[in-house]
Amino acid sequence: MLNDVKLLKFPKIIDERGNLSFLENNNQIPFEIKRVYWIYDVPGGEERGGHAYLDLQEVIVALSGSFDVVLNDGITEQKFSLNRSYNALYVPKLIWRHMENFSTNSLAFIATDEFYDKEQYIRDFRKFKEMVNA
Repeated sequence: MLNDVKLLKFPKIIDERGNLSFLENNNQIPFEIKRVYWIYDVPGGEERGGHAYLDLQEVIVALSGSFDVVLNDGITEQKFSLNRSYNALYVPKLIWRHMENFSTNSLAFIATDEFYDKEQYIRDFRKFKEMVNA
């Protein structure tokens, strides 16, 4: 399942006044955006996430600073470092993830294909492993 994870590159328009990147539904990302949220002011040493989603897909971008996204499909774990605002990480459903190693003033931007629904979350790693390895 980690084979379905993709590193995405957004267009980068270089300008001496400052660069610009963008994303569009079903173009730079493989789904229609229904919700976006961002994570910021993460204290040193803290982690965010620690869950998987039943049906939700997401794209994670480090708009500012850097952080690592650690993904696990129930068998294999892989770490991705995000530190450029024109790069993103596509995470499909049923992938356990947490984010760590946030730099000072980092800003994580996440776009998803579903509205918030607490029933989408799998928060117990043991249950997650049982579910995906069944």
